[in-house]
Amino acid sequence: MSGKRTPAEVLADSRRRVSRLKRAKVLETVEAMVSSDHPVTFAAVAKTAGVSNWLVYADGVREHIQAARDKQTARVQRGRAVGTPASTGGLKTDLELARQEVASLRTERDKLKGALQRQLGQQLDQVAAGDLIARINELTQQNERLIAERDALERENAQLEAKLAETEEDLGAARTSLRRMIHSENTASDTE
Repeated sequence: MSGKRTPAEVLADSRRRVSRLKRAKVLETVEAMVSSDHPVTFAAVAKTAGVSNWLVYADGVREHIQAARDKQTARVQRGRAVGTPASTGGLKTDLELARQEVASLRTERDKLKGALQRQLGQQLDQVAAGDLIARINELTQQNERLIAERDALERENAQLEAKLAETEEDLGAARTSLRRMIHSENTASDTE
């Protein structure tokens, strides 16, 4: 290869190499379990090979594990079909396979249940968020309307207070004028 590789290319190449090694280890583990008559399950293969559960379910690996499981199941069924009684080891294998299958199904159920809960939660959040946004807009408009009404009432109140002050002034002047008039009438009638 000519030229220098980028860090991303080096990292990708390293990841591919590690992935190939892990997959090879899983396949070797499956073969070893089949040849030693250990029950082959996804969980047991992952644990024995020291890899993640995700890897044993990945395309290209899952098929090998399933084929080994089918091979073991067929061997047990052939033994029963021939009429030989099931051995203790065979029954233990069946029981272990059933237990691991149940555990695997429970794990998968729990994962799906959690994913569904998260999805429903997100949907509820989106619906709630839409309702909240609409409510906030409604309250904002109502608040603006009330502020406008308050400002109009404050202006009207100021006008009424100014009219009241003017009217009180006029009333004071009228009283003073009336007193003078009464006083002058009284003074005129006293002089007559």
